[in-house]
Amino acid sequence: MTISRRNLFKASIAAGAALSLPSVLRAQTAADSARTVRMAKAIPSVFDPITSTAGGVYDHAMAIYDTLFAFDSKFISRPQMVGNWGLSDDKKTYTFELRDGLGWHDGTPVTAADCVASIRRWAQVNPAGQFMMTRVRDISKRDEKTFTIALKEPLGLLPDLLAKWLYVMRENDAGRSATEAVSANIGSGPFRFDHELAKPGASFTYNRNDRYVPRQEPSDGLAGGKIVKVDRVIWENIGDPQTAIAALQAGEIDYYETPPADLFPTIAGDPNLELQALYGQDFFLRINCLQKPFDNVKARQALLHLVDQEAFLQVLSSDPKYTNTVTSFFGSGNPVSNDKNTGWFRKGGNPEKARQLFEEAGYAGEPVVILQPTDWPDGSNTSQILADALRKIGINAQLAPSDWNGLAARRSNKRRIEEGGWSIFITSESDFSRGEVHATPDLALNGDKAWYGWPKSDEYEVLRAKWVEVATIEERKVLARKMQAIAWDYVPEVLLGQYAAPIVRRRTLTGLIGMPDVIIMWNMHKANA
Repeated sequence: MTISRRNLFKASIAAGAALSLPSVLRAQTAADSARTVRMAKAIPSVFDPITSTAGGVYDHAMAIYDTLFAFDSKFISRPQMVGNWGLSDDKKTYTFELRDGLGWHDGTPVTAADCVASIRRWAQVNPAGQFMMTRVRDISKRDEKTFTIALKEPLGLLPDLLAKWLYVMRENDAGRSATEAVSANIGSGPFRFDHELAKPGASFTYNRNDRYVPRQEPSDGLAGGKIVKVDRVIWENIGDPQTAIAALQAGEIDYYETPPADLFPTIAGDPNLELQALYGQDFFLRINCLQKPFDNVKARQALLHLVDQEAFLQVLSSDPKYTNTVTSFFGSGNPVSNDKNTGWFRKGGNPEKARQLFEEAGYAGEPVVILQPTDWPDGSNTSQILADALRKIGINAQLAPSDWNGLAARRSNKRRIEEGGWSIFITSESDFSRGEVHATPDLALNGDKAWYGWPKSDEYEVLRAKWVEVATIEERKVLARKMQAIAWDYVPEVLLGQYAAPIVRRRTLTGLIGMPDVIIMWNMHKANA
C-alpha cells in the first residue's frame, strides 16, 4: 500500500494538531479577544508599494493607505478620497476636491499637496501612471483640499488610471525618489500599522483606525465604505502547510492564504473550516506569430478549436467549484467581457476542425515547440496536455523543458526553431487584467512592439488607440465587441480557462471581499466560536 501525502497529513493532525504549533503562537492566541483576526500569510520584507509590487506589500498598503479612486466589484472606477470632481469644457482639465474627514494616522489632515506628490511618485513606475503622464501638462495644488490635472489632450480614462494602485502618502514620504523605499507606514486608511508589535519576518499587527471616516456608500469591491468590524488583525508567518492547517483546526488562527490543493478534501471534511475562492486567474497559451506553422492564421485558428478547456481545468483543479471556462478575449468578469465571435467554443473542443485547419494552413510536419516550465506545476502539466492534444491530430509537438527563468529567456527569441526559437508557451494573469486593454501587454497586437509572440493587426490597434479617448463604459463595451471580433479571427493567444485558487478560513470569519491581486481586511467579521 502506498501512503499518500494526504493520508500522512490526516494522520498527523489526528495525532494532535496543537503539538505542531510554536509555543509562542499558542500562548499569544489564548489571550486574544474575539475581535482579533489572525491570518497565516507571507510577511513582506519591504513596505512601499512603489518600490515593490509583491502581493503582500499591496495587501499592507491597502490596509494603511487610502486611494483617490477605487474599482467597485464591477470594475467601475468610483471616487474614494475624492469628494467632488469635474472636467472642463475642453475636456483637458480635471479638478478634484478631497472629501471631508481625511486625516493621517499622526493626526494631521490630508491635503491636496499630499495627493499631488503621491500621483507624481506613482507615475514614475506604474504603467498606468507612465501612460497618463504622456498626456499630462501639469499636476498642481489649487488650495488645501483641491488639485488639478491639466492635459495636453483629452483623456477620458483618467479616473480609471487613478484607481490603479495609487496609494496616497504624506507629502514628505511621497517626495522621495521612486527607488527609495518609504518605511514610516503612516497612512490615512482604515488600519494603523503597529510598529511596536511588528516582528519582521514573523508577524505584523494592524489596529483599527478609530479616526477613519468611511464613505457613506455600501462597501463594493475596493470602493464604498471601508468599515472595519474587528479591533486588530495579525499576520503570522507560518510557512509549513501542516502547521497552518493544524492551527486553523485548533482555532488558533482564522485564515490561511495558500492551502495546497491536494489537501482540499481534508479541509472540506472539517465542519469548522471553509475553502473560499476570492478571485480567478485566466490561463492562456501564447502563440509565436512569426514562425511556422503559426505565421499562418489558419494554424492559429486550429488551436482555438483544438483546446478543450475543461480538460485543462481538470489538470488545474479536480474540483469544478474553482474553475470556469472563458470565451471572451477580455475575460469572464469584466465590464467589457462579451460574446462576440465566440462560435468556435465547443465543449470537448473540436479536434477534427483543428486538423482540417492545419491542413488548410499547409502544415508539413514542422516541429511545434512548447516551452515547458518544470518549476511551475500548473504550467508544466498544462503544457503536457497541450502537446498530447496536438500529437493526436498529427502535429509534431515537442516539449522544451526548463525552469521559468529559462523559459523567460527563450521566449524573447524571434528566430526560427532550429535557431533556438519557440512556438507556444503557457502562462496566466488575473481575469481583471484582461479588461485592462490599455495596460495589459498581451492585449496589444502591435507587431514588433507587442508582447512575446509579436501579433500584428493594424485594424485592431486603431480601435485600441481609441480606448483611452472614450469617457464611458458603454463606449468601451462597443469598442470591445469590435476588437474581440478581430482578435478571435487573428488569434494571438488561446484561453485555457479560469482557476480560482481558494484560501481557507474558519467559518466564524466572514465578510471577505474578493478582488484581484489584494487581500482586503475591512468588512471582515469574526463571530464568537
